[in-house]
Amino acid sequence: MKSKAIVALFMILIMAVAVIGCGKESSSKSKDSSSAESSSAEESSSVKESSSTPAESSTPAESSSSAVESSTPAESSSPADGERMDIDSAMTAIEFTALMGNGTNLGNTLEAIGSKRDFSNVAITDMEEYGSIGETEWGQPTTTLEMMKEMKKGGFDSIRIPVGWTKGMDNISSYDYTINEEFFSRVDEIINYALDAGLIVVVNDHWDGGWWRMFGSADEKTASEAWKLYESMWTQISERYKDYPLALVFEGANEEMGANLNDEIKGVKGKLSDNECYEMSNKISQKFVDVVRATGGKNADRFLLIPGINTDIEKTCDDRFVMPTDTAKDKLLLSVHYYTPSGYCLFEGVSNWGTGSNVEEMNRLLKMVTKFTEKGYGVIIGEYGALKQKGEYKEGYMDWYTNFLDNCDIYGYAPMLWDCSDLFARKSLTWTDEALAKLYLDRKADTSSEEEKAAKAQKAVDERVEAAKKVVNENRITDDPNASVAWIMFTDEKWAVQYRVGDTYDLDAYTDGVIAKDVLVEDEGTYTVSLDITPSAKNATIGFMAVGIANGEYNFEEYVIDIKEIKINGEKVELTAQPYTCSDDGKCTRVNIYNPFINEAPKSDIRVADGVDRKAISPQIIDPSLKINTIEVTFDYYES
Repeated sequence: MKSKAIVALFMILIMAVAVIGCGKESSSKSKDSSSAESSSAEESSSVKESSSTPAESSTPAESSSSAVESSTPAESSSPADGERMDIDSAMTAIEFTALMGNGTNLGNTLEAIGSKRDFSNVAITDMEEYGSIGETEWGQPTTTLEMMKEMKKGGFDSIRIPVGWTKGMDNISSYDYTINEEFFSRVDEIINYALDAGLIVVVNDHWDGGWWRMFGSADEKTASEAWKLYESMWTQISERYKDYPLALVFEGANEEMGANLNDEIKGVKGKLSDNECYEMSNKISQKFVDVVRATGGKNADRFLLIPGINTDIEKTCDDRFVMPTDTAKDKLLLSVHYYTPSGYCLFEGVSNWGTGSNVEEMNRLLKMVTKFTEKGYGVIIGEYGALKQKGEYKEGYMDWYTNFLDNCDIYGYAPMLWDCSDLFARKSLTWTDEALAKLYLDRKADTSSEEEKAAKAQKAVDERVEAAKKVVNENRITDDPNASVAWIMFTDEKWAVQYRVGDTYDLDAYTDGVIAKDVLVEDEGTYTVSLDITPSAKNATIGFMAVGIANGEYNFEEYVIDIKEIKINGEKVELTAQPYTCSDDGKCTRVNIYNPFINEAPKSDIRVADGVDRKAISPQIIDPSLKINTIEVTFDYYES
């Protein structure tokens, strides 16, 4: 996750690519972004506090608690509050993730970076605008040891500290990637606060102004400098902390691996294909492991966290993603993030969670990552959450969190909550939601074995699935899950008002108040679907719009959606181009009405209506400046 407006836009792109493709080559959260950042709506926390001088923090050798490694894996255990974690160098990645327990993030703090940084030519401008640390620039207070101790008391055994390391590179515009002592010293202090509180610590390079785009640049100089920057950065970090205890974990990136390496730089698109994005990500992660191991000391056995492709579960489980080779045995961890469904977790758009399809989707996605635990890699959910919107959690949030944590118990994952003072208010050192705070405390208090926890969690998940199936939704058109239903997928430009965006016809995936007319499609014919969003918003701008037919590819193979008329606010609108019929998942049939995330129609795997010139087709067939209150689409449906 990243800064405020920048992150909001970035995660909108990640979500959009993930659910409304029909033609885009590479995609990612989750947030999103995704990713993601990958991947989010505006990162929340309105807490403000001016920076103050931090308390003195000791180096590892000066710490009051020993950092000496224990002699056997059994001796590595969670310490009492205020004691440093001792990690046995023989511990495996799977054992280590169990020790991490529930974790949290120090979000929007050391990764806060000025929005005017310019990576178009490797140079970063306006370095002085925010100073080299900028710890409080995104609304969080100055970090203290007391904060870390309270997080530990609140049920968290690990913490992820996102860092924007280029903030400390004073001469980066001269291709000098040296991290200054002031920045390093502050990172030292915060790491030591966390270690002294008895927390396992993860440190990464987190978005960091988007310099990662350099890897995919068509300019050879820019691309080569990306490698130099990355290697220099991790060499310095590794040398700095090579004698720190094994309770400190290095993470090679955040949500940047994959398609994000190809993001535009000053309007110039990256040159990498989808396959090449995978290949580049694999090479970067291998370089990360090689650089860290080469520095010696405790880095020879340190646990290293490898980010998945855009930290997206399905993309990471693609066989094109390959974990790096390692000279250390059983010391690699995998990071993925979880903000699904993004309309519920990251944006205002979807109002509640808990249907049978919701629960089954979460269970299915999280089970997929056992592909890595079965090979001996520990799995860290580096970020997750159903974030507050307008200061409040949405309906069903406790079911979302409980089912998520149950899945982590079943499969032995280490989850790390994305928190920017939403749950734990760092300024006041208080917990803002009693039910959610209790959930973490109760789980920490559970002294059952890992096997017993997994069995209890599996029972709870199974019961939740059965209960969700019995929920009757008043909007249901048919009880047949294999029937074909047509509807209008819609989101406004801010993703604050949504109706069933995505290829799954999810009955609860909409904003409260939206009135819809969906129709059952049983044969060829003419159909009309409509939306009235005025109970939720008036004069909304279009973010995305399409007509979908659930199970259309199954029940009506090779049929085409031939749009005859579109009415906006009761008035017929002229089409600016011709539509085409497609499918992303081989199940749902789709015709894009306004899809800004695809520049042109794909060359294959599409169908067009009788008499339509393929040269005239487009994923954007209406004027995006139209203000929306009501939408009505009439179409013919027939075999092409």
